[in-house]
Amino acid sequence: MPHTWDPNSLPPEQALQRLIDGNRRFREAGGRSEARAWSRSLATETQRPFAIVLGCSDSRIPVELVFDAGFGDLFVVRIAGNIVAPSGVGSIEFATSQFGTRLVVGMGHTRCGAITATVNAIETGLGPQTQNIRSITDRIAPHIQGLVRPGDRDGVIREAARVNVRASVDQICHGSRLIEDLVIAGRVAVVGAEYELETGAVHFFDGVHSRRSA
Repeated sequence: MPHTWDPNSLPPEQALQRLIDGNRRFREAGGRSEARAWSRSLATETQRPFAIVLGCSDSRIPVELVFDAGFGDLFVVRIAGNIVAPSGVGSIEFATSQFGTRLVVGMGHTRCGAITATVNAIETGLGPQTQNIRSITDRIAPHIQGLVRPGDRDGVIREAARVNVRASVDQICHGSRLIEDLVIAGRVAVVGAEYELETGAVHFFDGVHSRRSA
């Protein structure tokens, strides 16, 4: 078994609460930041991130700032549309197996450009101009195809972003034997979240429900 146990690793419930508290500080005017300053020892210390976040590449969502986190606190994987590709799964496997991190968050956001591009492609039947961009929208499209309808386009995009997050969480849980075994054993929890560009708030879809006490 890889290194999936570390006595210093936060349980998923505590890690999630730490993210919630950090986001609250981020949103509070004049709130005291707990982010750590740079230190030369970071070059030699072992990484001990308390959470893994798969998020979107959108420049308006710097994950560490959103959670008021400092150096070494979060292991962040970012890709447009927070899609789950093999390299992303491998990155998550690496963090869970090497550092014993026990919480994984799949985080989308409102007004997501990748979601909007996918909705456009479904509506028009015309995909993005490049094959590489299509490789992103093609991963999103199957999950949101049934949502696209005439009428409330903003509502469709908002709903599609949430559906895409839930699909990403499901793929993280079941797209890797390593992660799936850790989730079943209660060692790792995977949760979905949405960041609101309009408010700065992160909304977690579900709490942490361990299958077995760790």
